Amino acid sequence: MTNPTPSSGLEHEAADLNATLVTARNAVAQVIFGQDRVVDESLITLLAGGHALLIGVPGLAKTRLVETLGTVLGLAEKRVQFTPDLMPADILGSEVLEEGADGSRAFRFIKGPVFCQLLMADEINRASPRTQAALLQAMQERRVSIAGHYHDLPEPFHVLATQNPLEQEGTYPLPEAQLDRFLMQIDVGYPDLEAERRMLLATTAGPQPPPPVVMDGVRLLAAQALIRQLPVGEAVVDAILALVRAGRHETSPLPEVQRHVAWGPGPRAAQALMLAARARALMDGRLSPSVDDVIILAPPILRHRMALSYSARADGVSVDHVIAKLIETIA
Repeated sequence: MTNPTPSSGLEHEAADLNATLVTARNAVAQVIFGQDRVVDESLITLLAGGHALLIGVPGLAKTRLVETLGTVLGLAEKRVQFTPDLMPADILGSEVLEEGADGSRAFRFIKGPVFCQLLMADEINRASPRTQAALLQAMQERRVSIAGHYHDLPEPFHVLATQNPLEQEGTYPLPEAQLDRFLMQIDVGYPDLEAERRMLLATTAGPQPPPPVVMDGVRLLAAQALIRQLPVGEAVVDAILALVRAGRHETSPLPEVQRHVAWGPGPRAAQALMLAARARALMDGRLSPSVDDVIILAPPILRHRMALSYSARADGVSVDHVIAKLIETIA
């Protein structure tokens, strides 16, 4: 565990980064109306160096959010529309055989759209499991293997995937191994009345000006490194471990978990909570996370890392209900 007392140099760097993040958040909010929580969770995911799964019905600006984040953060962005006929090579790239002027032949690797800094995987659950699996190595190792050769991806590299909770016919649910690669599952809801009013007036009055560029990839990498240096108190570490371990029926003291949870969050969930809590604290102008950060971030980090049993479905129990019970153990 890190020392809970930050150095003066760290304080200065954190203050500068906080001012930049406030500017970036405001720039995104000028384009994305009424989704402050979604914007914050997306920024926290990127600051923590992770990937996010955005789930919401059509028309809630999920695609616009990813495009805006790419512009504001100065990242090289590419988009892939996932469909049932999409092949792994359509994402990763492929080797082609070329013949030179002298008659010699050699293979040349043509990079796919995954070679970018911010990849938008639109409606990721519409592609086949084989194509979904093509992203597993890229998301975890930041490199891909083609024909026995490794190719490093640009830095930073993030995947923001979208998923429509409706029209599930013809889709392929993401496997647990891939869901665990996403630092957060961000549920995108409808905006409130006032936000929807502002959106209606702004988007029908003519072309909107593009958002400003606030950061770049180098600055984001520096921010990710800084966040890993923020001190974390013993109480926060204990809260994270207690929360995650209480979600597993093998180690949970809660009867709700024993009865309703088929499998719980793994160690990657604890790592995600630690990094995300640091990122949230810095965005809020604090140098060290609190237990409240862990409580607020628990739902988006845990909800896709837990599976309910048949008895839970019979009893009408949801994952969010179980997570609420877990939070009570540390609140």
